Amino acid sequence: MITGNFPINRFKEEETPFYYYDTDVLRDTLDSLKRILADSPDFKVHYAVKANANPEILRIIAKAGLGADCVSGGEILAAVNAGFAGNKIVYAGVGKTDKEINIGIDNDIFCFNVESVSEVEVINDLAAAKGKVVKVAIRVNPDVGAHTHANITTGLAENKFGIAMADLDSVIALCRNLPNIEFIGLHFHIGSQILDMSDFVALCNRICEIVTHLRARGIEIPDINVGGGLGIDYKHPNHHPIPDFDAYFNTFRRNLKLRPGQTLHFELGRAIVAQCGSLISRVVFVKQGTHKKFVILDAGMTDLIRPALYHSYHRIENISSDSTIIERYDVVGPVCESSDVFGKEVDLPETHRGDFIAIRSAGAYGEVMASQYNCRSLPHSLLL
Repeated sequence: MITGNFPINRFKEEETPFYYYDTDVLRDTLDSLKRILADSPDFKVHYAVKANANPEILRIIAKAGLGADCVSGGEILAAVNAGFAGNKIVYAGVGKTDKEINIGIDNDIFCFNVESVSEVEVINDLAAAKGKVVKVAIRVNPDVGAHTHANITTGLAENKFGIAMADLDSVIALCRNLPNIEFIGLHFHIGSQILDMSDFVALCNRICEIVTHLRARGIEIPDINVGGGLGIDYKHPNHHPIPDFDAYFNTFRRNLKLRPGQTLHFELGRAIVAQCGSLISRVVFVKQGTHKKFVILDAGMTDLIRPALYHSYHRIENISSDSTIIERYDVVGPVCESSDVFGKEVDLPETHRGDFIAIRSAGAYGEVMASQYNCRSLPHSLLL
């Protein structure tokens, strides 16, 4: 029952837990993305650095020609150090500090996606102090829901992100009147791990309403940023290692008709890196409970927090067993929290102490969210 393509002999040289990145999968994903975009020069993709900021992963993505989507000053620096051009970097976030804003200005990033009136005013002041004019797009809260987990839905009226549509006209007027601000467009992001294209259709419809309203007032929007959110197949990573880019981009082609000179920006993260990464762990103990068996790993929620934080599903595989006997286990970690569970009632080949376990589709929001809770060491990474 061994699935996937894992160099087990190479893994035996590594201390577990660690993140394994199959760079062939990453490059195949990037090649697929570039092929689909070849006929759409007005589409620009910025990789969402928050999904995975591993320096080698960033370098591979930068070499593929993508831009970067950052949500902190540290991410801007990581992107620049990995080879992303400053003029391909967009920067969002509700709480940009003066230091972080200055990092963006100093690196001549393409655009700040601004989320409040106060932020616009501070960016104008900081840009004036440096004698620069800074491009901004207004992040609009479109009040569009998404069929995904509540914690990763970001486009509803009560989310902390963005500017309410009712305030849009006044904020645009402010931007156009400030001497060190150049208003270039609108930014949206409705959530993450979205597989239902109707959510993106709803976003397109709302964008069309807003753009039509602004054009009636003589305001053109050269740049529209629709964020990211495209999901991946967590249940079948071997069958669907590359997400359905065709359906995603065609949704926007059909429902957003761009004018000449207009550019549509995307911020994809999970869709690019999730399937190339797996968390590799060893079995510490197999424990017989009263009614169930537990596989206890040396990896825990400190290494991959998504199951504990979102109740997220990740496919779990015993990659060192060729047993034909299938047993059912709860797969758990060693952290002193009851939520440190990777999966319940998981069917695995008969599992023993020392077996290698792969937790799949962990290339996004895995290593980058790791912590040292319980004074545990951060996981290292292996790229092959």
